[in-house]
Amino acid sequence: MKWRQIGPFRGGRVLAVTGVPGDPATFYFGAVAGGVWKTTDAGGTWKPISDKEGITSVGAIAVSESDHNVIYVGTGEACIRGNITYGNGVYKSVDGGQSWQHLGLADTRQIGRLIVDPKNPNRAFVAALGHAFGPNAERGVFRTLDGGKTWEKVLYKDDHTGAIDIQFEPGNPNTIYAAMWQVVRQPWNMSSGGPGSGLYKSVDGGTTWTRLEGHGLPDGILGRIGIAVAANSARVYALIEAKQGGIFRSEDYGATWTKINEDERFTQRAWYFTHIFADPKNIDTVYVLNTGAFRSGDGAKSFELLPAPHGDHHGLWIDPVDTNRIINSNDGGATITLDGGKTWSTQGNQPTAQFYHIAADNRYPYWIYGAQQDNSTVGIATMDEEEGVIGRWDWYAVGGGESGYIAPDPRDAEIVYAGDGGGIVTRYDHKHQTIQDISPIPLDTSGQGAATQKVRFQWTEPIIISPNDPNTIYTAGDRIYKTTDQGRSWKEISPDLTRNDKSKQQPSGGPITLDITTVEYYDTVFTLAESPKQKDLLWAGTDDGLMKLSRDGGGNWENVTPKAMPEWSTIDMVEASPFDAGTAYIAVDRHKLDDIKPYAYKTHDFGKTWTAITAGIPDGAYIHAVREDTVRKGLLFAGTEKGVYVSFDDGANWQKLQLNLPVSPIHDLIVHANDLAVATHGRAFWVLDDITPLRELGAGNAEAVLYRPRAGVRVHYPDGVDKRRPVGENPPNGSTFYYYLKDAPKDEATLEILDSQGKPVKKFSNKEKKEDGQPQEWPDLEPPPNIIPAKAGLNRFAWNLRYEDPVQSPGAFYEGLPPQGPVAAPGNYTVRLTVDGKHFDQPFELKADPRQSAEQVQQVEQQVAFEQQVRAEITKLHTAVNQIRDLRAKLETLKKWVGTDAKGKPVVDAADALDKKMTAVEEQLIQVKLKSSEGNLRYPNMLNEEWATLAALVDIADAAPTQQEQDVFKNLTQQTDENVAKWEQIRTTDVPALNELMHSSGAPSLAAE
Repeated sequence: MKWRQIGPFRGGRVLAVTGVPGDPATFYFGAVAGGVWKTTDAGGTWKPISDKEGITSVGAIAVSESDHNVIYVGTGEACIRGNITYGNGVYKSVDGGQSWQHLGLADTRQIGRLIVDPKNPNRAFVAALGHAFGPNAERGVFRTLDGGKTWEKVLYKDDHTGAIDIQFEPGNPNTIYAAMWQVVRQPWNMSSGGPGSGLYKSVDGGTTWTRLEGHGLPDGILGRIGIAVAANSARVYALIEAKQGGIFRSEDYGATWTKINEDERFTQRAWYFTHIFADPKNIDTVYVLNTGAFRSGDGAKSFELLPAPHGDHHGLWIDPVDTNRIINSNDGGATITLDGGKTWSTQGNQPTAQFYHIAADNRYPYWIYGAQQDNSTVGIATMDEEEGVIGRWDWYAVGGGESGYIAPDPRDAEIVYAGDGGGIVTRYDHKHQTIQDISPIPLDTSGQGAATQKVRFQWTEPIIISPNDPNTIYTAGDRIYKTTDQGRSWKEISPDLTRNDKSKQQPSGGPITLDITTVEYYDTVFTLAESPKQKDLLWAGTDDGLMKLSRDGGGNWENVTPKAMPEWSTIDMVEASPFDAGTAYIAVDRHKLDDIKPYAYKTHDFGKTWTAITAGIPDGAYIHAVREDTVRKGLLFAGTEKGVYVSFDDGANWQKLQLNLPVSPIHDLIVHANDLAVATHGRAFWVLDDITPLRELGAGNAEAVLYRPRAGVRVHYPDGVDKRRPVGENPPNGSTFYYYLKDAPKDEATLEILDSQGKPVKKFSNKEKKEDGQPQEWPDLEPPPNIIPAKAGLNRFAWNLRYEDPVQSPGAFYEGLPPQGPVAAPGNYTVRLTVDGKHFDQPFELKADPRQSAEQVQQVEQQVAFEQQVRAEITKLHTAVNQIRDLRAKLETLKKWVGTDAKGKPVVDAADALDKKMTAVEEQLIQVKLKSSEGNLRYPNMLNEEWATLAALVDIADAAPTQQEQDVFKNLTQQTDENVAKWEQIRTTDVPALNELMHSSGAPSLAAE
């Protein structure tokens, strides 16, 4: 089994970037939840280079200036949004990112900056923020002198304060500046600033430190601080969060300071930004990153706005060799400029989107939906049979915004309901390209504490459509709302279902800068589900640790909170079982309380009792969602902070289902159309196609198991696919078969498709057959697979729905692939696996394309029958050509055998005459001069090329053959028959005559087969 990446290829948040000094093409970025990426073509393409090691969240990255193969990565982002994940310390590569070694500092969790001595790749410093959601000791500034084998904590304040920035003085790596930051995030609050924050300096390589204060620096409590040290001078810049904050500048190595700029564009949302960078050559050039990317040429007195894409900027690296070469990172990914910021590379080639939830519609192919953090909502196709890949043309925004749930109308995928945080709900009509606000309370509460609100709506408020009545839609704040008229009016169907603790509803931001969004709104209904088995049975889970149940559509509510669940937990997701009304599963998240253990519970009695179901899921993989399969009861899937898990026994035991899926937080997952689709929070959408093997697992010690295939859909697939673009992956072409082999077979293994009458359609083998195809000209052309895998374990093979190809003629040239067999008609089929003489059969259905009309479906049978006739004629022609060419090879052997002996001259003359006679026929059957795919522009098409054209044209559409096509068929058949008859006359008359002459000369007989 194999996960496939859907996309979209649109960048997610990136803080960490770097490049290679003097190299205009090689750059790196670390996504906040998507690992390390590398480009060797200045951002034209990016490749992940840390997936094998499972590096997920990157907060800092640095390339050694003295050895460009040495790269250090600090994990865990330090711009501590409410949706951050955590890291596990520092990694290092000594081969340009090909492999990685873990260097420790695992409990630092969030790392703000990492610097490497420009002259010594073994000497490095880490600015570790520490736990974002609670106190811990492994934080502050750490130093290594031996390449990361050992670390020394050289600057530490307390277990509430960590380091956020650190910089060398250019040219003097013994002088170092560091910024300490006291900060903590809780489910209901983010507090930036405190007595622990401050600016520090060391002049002895980090062994001792002096706090810089007074002398022009702001008084009072400080918050986040950014540092930039100008090149070849005594100038130092500091961007400081304080009541009287701003950009401060020192001209004497930090001894005294002057506030040079207090523009609030540079100090807003200080906890999230506060990024300042000095040009490595020009002391007056300095960059500040905030919502915009700004550059100053006068020492930070004034700034210009750069046209860098997206917005919300965080990272910058400037090539010290050529300062026009810069890589920038922001909430939309990484982007590169080679001309000093005039133009920038695309962020549309980075599949690092962070999705909160996932939903699917009922069209074919089905689309999946989610809201991408720092961007828009997305609806994206899971297959594109025309292009063969999923590209930018296959997705669009569906209203709403960067957070929350999406709910496509199950009856009409053109209608989509979406959230935008804080209670905003929209109705999107794709057909008419309209968006309507249908929010229960259409007001913006930004900057206002939750306690003052009539209703508290959080960042990702639930929006669901009733599985029992598609006219009913629910959303929730601290209470639940219901609409039955597409949002034109809403009805409260519950009281406040939360603890309503006013102490946890106060303004957020800390002692310096208030920063109030609905991310910190607390005491809300966080998850909601209606039982698909019982109308009006509602499950509601809150972010303050309560589970409520209503059996009458919200009229009455019971407290069914699990007794064993720790208080103040967030019930991240509730899953109402598709099999039993009294069964539900809840995923419980406590990471914002600095508890990263997994928690999940199940009930089979409407919440009267609950059982913990986390055995097998390790600490650190806290759980966001548990979903039950829609076919096999008790088959569960869990989305965790460290990937996907599966349980075959209703949660009693879990095991990884990661396969080839990169490690990234899984915030949601769904079972739909026999697939498992996941919303990663750092690597976009992925799909595990056809989970039938998981449903049927339990074969024991069987020698072989052929799993029952799911129904296929009759569609046409392209022969050529350009996968070099930033595109998602299609499912395998055609019907996919899974089979398990205990051992690799001793003899040939085959897979055969039979029609409803048991007649063969196509047969495949695990043995490679030598085929003389035409030399390749088109790199995107993909011959269909014809060798089945037969390794020990689970195997997968996709039949492209076609009958056996006609007999081919080696050496023939075509514009694309050689003529193929027709696509099979809808109907019932059997797949037969033969291994070591034993047969295993499974029936399956090939369905008509549901987008087609009944008339089109009826015409498919006629189309396939006609294509079978075309195939038969091509086989007849190719058989004749192959016989002619086989005989010619024998004639050549004969002439070599006879040699120049005068006695053999009559035989040679007769052979030449025969060759000339059959060549005349061959040249009518096939263009013998054709040696390239477009050679027919020079040499006219003959019968073979005309047949190939007709076969391709008839194959294009699902329709009965036109009268014109039938007329061409008759004409080509007549010409083919005439020439084949001529060949038969030669074969049955001229060849025996030559054999007689050869016999009389003592030469062996020829055979034309």
